[in-house]
Amino acid sequence: MAELNYVQMMRESLEKKIRILEEIRLLNREQNQILQDDNATPDQFDDNIDKKQKLIDQLTGLDNGFQQMYNRVREALHTNRAAYADEIRKMQMYIREITDLSATIQAQEKRNKQLAEAKFSNIRSKAKEVRKSQKAVNTYYKTMMDRNYVDPQFYDSKK
Repeated sequence: MAELNYVQMMRESLEKKIRILEEIRLLNREQNQILQDDNATPDQFDDNIDKKQKLIDQLTGLDNGFQQMYNRVREALHTNRAAYADEIRKMQMYIREITDLSATIQAQEKRNKQLAEAKFSNIRSKAKEVRKSQKAVNTYYKTMMDRNYVDPQFYDSKK
């Protein structure tokens, strides 16, 4: 009977993992919009990353807990497979859904990475232009200040 409780907890763990993966998928969409928006702030991007990191940490905990529960009931599942057939089918269905969601998230992450690299490259080039402009302004200012400067001259009045 204790094995059935562990199997149910494993199923619930998979259900929770699906919900978390859905949240990550939505956060990836939000991140994509942030990266495409020229008016988005770095803080918005950082907040999005922080939210995703918290969810990833939860996933890691769920995976570890699932593995521990599986280790406890592995033998019972293999010896008495018919008794747990319904739960096993549900878990297999959830695992397929998790696999599909994981593939979708990986594709989103790849697209977002490309967008982020392009955006950061653009920001670097703009910063470089600003530095060049600032340098030109400083050079101009210095040149203009030097124009009004007359070098000291020596006048020989004995001749």
